[in-house]
Amino acid sequence: MKGYQTEFIELARACNVLQFGQFELKSGRTSPYFFNAGKFSTGRAMATLGRCYAQCIVDSGVEFDLLLGPAYKGIPLGTATAIALADQHGINVPFAYNRKEVKAHGEGGSLVGASLVGRALVIDDVITAGTAVREVLAMIEDAGATLAGVVIGLDRQERGVDQVSAVQELRQAHEIPVISIIALEHIIDYLGSAGAESTELLGAMQHYREQFGAIVDS
Repeated sequence: MKGYQTEFIELARACNVLQFGQFELKSGRTSPYFFNAGKFSTGRAMATLGRCYAQCIVDSGVEFDLLLGPAYKGIPLGTATAIALADQHGINVPFAYNRKEVKAHGEGGSLVGASLVGRALVIDDVITAGTAVREVLAMIEDAGATLAGVVIGLDRQERGVDQVSAVQELRQAHEIPVISIIALEHIIDYLGSAGAESTELLGAMQHYREQFGAIVDS
């Protein structure tokens, strides 16, 4: 793994964002791990998180004109990423986010920040069903902009109705890059390198992948 990927996992564990145990998911599956980006809740954590997203974007080579953070978790993620791109990489790009409820007074509308012009790169935590991305995609298209891609913290690499994951469905449906800082396979690799103390966790994660894992893109 790259340095920022290991840093991301270690930060997620330190902040209890990445937890191990028995978790009932909305899908009805019982998962041996759970990821809740809402627990990134300090200035230092957000600064590190922004650097991880920024480095992931730079390494990917994706071309874009602005960042867009879907409400709600995408708002602080997009903000932190924009700051890190400017501070760490000299890339000064505008960013915007949407409101869940359309504002009827003042400036009105559902968009806050920069105007949607050019290629918008969406920043989010995970993609479960792709609902949030589809909502902002409609907003991007209505504004006459284009979707440059999506960057997320974690790709669960978990199949949905078919053998592919929500991330793969999004890639195929819109022919866009969907980039993740880490994926399920990185968590498994991390546990595998952690030594004997993680043996039980590693076995549970591998078993879950065998049961529900999507066919990983080559």
